[in-house]
Amino acid sequence: MDGAAENHTTSSSSSSSSSSSSSPDTNLDVVGVAAVSPSSSSTSAVRQALLLIQSDDGDLKLKAAKEIRRLTKTSQRCRRLLSEAVQPLVSMLRPDSSESHHESALLALLNLAVKDEKNKISILKAGALESIIGFLQSGSSNLQEYATAALLTLSASAENKPVIGGSGAIPLLVKILKHGSPQAKVDAVMALSNLSTLSSNLNTILQTNPIPSVVNLLKTCKKSSKTAEKCSALLESLMDFDEGRTALTDQEGGILAVVEVLENGSLQSREHAVGALLTMCQSDRCKYREPILREGVIPGLLELTVQGTPKSQARAQTLLRLLRDTPYPRSELEPDTLENIVCNLISHIDGDDQSGKAKKMLAEMVQVSMEQSLRHLQQRALVCTPSDLPIASCTSK
Repeated sequence: MDGAAENHTTSSSSSSSSSSSSSPDTNLDVVGVAAVSPSSSSTSAVRQALLLIQSDDGDLKLKAAKEIRRLTKTSQRCRRLLSEAVQPLVSMLRPDSSESHHESALLALLNLAVKDEKNKISILKAGALESIIGFLQSGSSNLQEYATAALLTLSASAENKPVIGGSGAIPLLVKILKHGSPQAKVDAVMALSNLSTLSSNLNTILQTNPIPSVVNLLKTCKKSSKTAEKCSALLESLMDFDEGRTALTDQEGGILAVVEVLENGSLQSREHAVGALLTMCQSDRCKYREPILREGVIPGLLELTVQGTPKSQARAQTLLRLLRDTPYPRSELEPDTLENIVCNLISHIDGDDQSGKAKKMLAEMVQVSMEQSLRHLQQRALVCTPSDLPIASCTSK
């Protein structure tokens, strides 16, 4: 999770004016590239940048910040060599500095933090968080975007999660998720997803009523995107709470948005989506069974039982059992097979189109299962049969 988020963050932040016009699903992975060892000229540039960033001259510090940003854009080694620049860069974030100093210092710190745990931690210890939180409330869209991207990268550190969560940043991130630019919204939901892995942060997130904004972003983004994956992961975590389940049900198109990810998302997104729906149904089957069924979830669940990850397959089968009229086998003569579950579900779904779609999906499942079984038998035959002997000789054994 963290590595992917970092790649997205720095790429969006390393182009100062273009980030505000990029779509939520833009994937500009310009960082995390394995960099070659810096040449002698690069090493010299590192030394020069460290010298200038310590200067009392504001123009020289600005020049140094821009150079540090350039040097650390793709080079992991430069990030290590330039770790001493963290403190003077953080000092450039003070309110008495100009906006150009703020922007250049933020972007340099952002690149220093990518894939470098030590720099992530040292940036917060140097006192950057207070300034970053201030920038989240800035009237400058650029500063707001860069601050959001910085929190996304810094929140990838386990040591930073409780610090950021206790700083008051979470309500501001949710506000950006609601009102920010397209890129800021994406970075905000990814930062919140990072922070949500800590239970105390998850409680804070829940109190800010983020679900309407998360659902709205999920509706508009590409369902196979990293954005959808982070939205689905955050929703899955929030479904552990009654307030979260109620908020998703009350939000117009909320459950449908999750079902659409279940049908068209990436493997990881689909796993989160089915997990969210399963948690809802397990918490109160009578309350959530009909709302989930109403959004046409059955075909997607059937497909997941065959084509999902192992965890998705298990979750989909469990949810299918809960969605049937009676979630348990009614007699020994009616075993709890997938076919019986599906037939039971189909019989309780209104509309010929939905029924036909589910039956078609079941037929496709059977076909896929037969093909998989045939391939398995062929593989066994190849293992059993020596290449220099006829097949009959294997049979005779």
